[in-house]
Amino acid sequence: MDEELVQQAVRVPGTGRVPIRLHHRAHPAAWSDTTFACMGSTARLLVLGGPGDLPDRARLRLAGLEARWSRFVPTSELCRLNAAAGAPVVVSADTFSVIELALSAWHATAGRFDPTVLDALEAAGYDRSFDEIDGALPHGSSSGARLFSTATPGCAAIELDRLVSAVRLAPGLRLDLGGIGKGRAADLLAAELLEAGADGVCVNLGGDVRVEGTPPEPAGWRVDVDPTLTDGCEPARAFRLGAGGVATSTRARRAWTRAGVRQHHLIDPVTSRPAWNGLATVTVLAHSTAWAEILAKSAFVAGSAAAAELLGAHRVTGLLVHDDGRVEELPGLDAFHV
Repeated sequence: MDEELVQQAVRVPGTGRVPIRLHHRAHPAAWSDTTFACMGSTARLLVLGGPGDLPDRARLRLAGLEARWSRFVPTSELCRLNAAAGAPVVVSADTFSVIELALSAWHATAGRFDPTVLDALEAAGYDRSFDEIDGALPHGSSSGARLFSTATPGCAAIELDRLVSAVRLAPGLRLDLGGIGKGRAADLLAAELLEAGADGVCVNLGGDVRVEGTPPEPAGWRVDVDPTLTDGCEPARAFRLGAGGVATSTRARRAWTRAGVRQHHLIDPVTSRPAWNGLATVTVLAHSTAWAEILAKSAFVAGSAAAAELLGAHRVTGLLVHDDGRVEELPGLDAFHV
């Protein structure tokens, strides 16, 4: 059959993900291909087999997770937790699990992945959805003076009670679950669709991609990372995966100007300011999308001198695009070349 090429290239508020292109061979009777708005981005699902209502179930599932995890939904569990002023809050199992994962990631990356960056994000200007920011705040805005110059709080003062699924944040501490939330949602949804009867699944949440099960081609799932947001210094790359996740962190998207200073959404926990550590983009391939997201962001924050070592220590591979345009393929990436 003729190969069908479907391209997604959307603005993804709050994620900094690059567009993803997914190649698959058409199976008119078996494949469903669904696209819809979700989590401030565009979600795309490729599902092979299973009940015909799986795409509708997936849409509802993602909407439910967004209602719990978004900092832009005032009634979300995250907003309720952030407003609790130090009191313990009982949350759903989904919310408890993503916060527990975020704490594990903070420890595993020596604090480079830090969910306690919300105050710093807002101080830099990311205090509304990116569509509302619309690329720039007024030049010379005095609000830029709010930028912090001290480290983020970190996760040491977060308490988890697994018995009742309760979370307690120290007074004044607030969480952001934007990136890890998308990665975790992609992982959950892929597993749940397979359990519900699908033979193969690709979940793409604004560039956070998870593939599992029977692929559309015998050689596996092909994912093209389109680096149009890396200042044109990196050609398109295609990877072939049997299963797992892909995520990209880049300063070339989710960027704006505040008080005449260029800002982006990837905060360095050491300074509480956008990270300018020598990297433009980091792409990571990992066993799960959540960990690909965690490690891509951590490597970006670690910077050009330490990113490769950090990713190697976690036994994942990927691609670094340095500020000077140099492209660095990490050990093991050649095994995933198309």
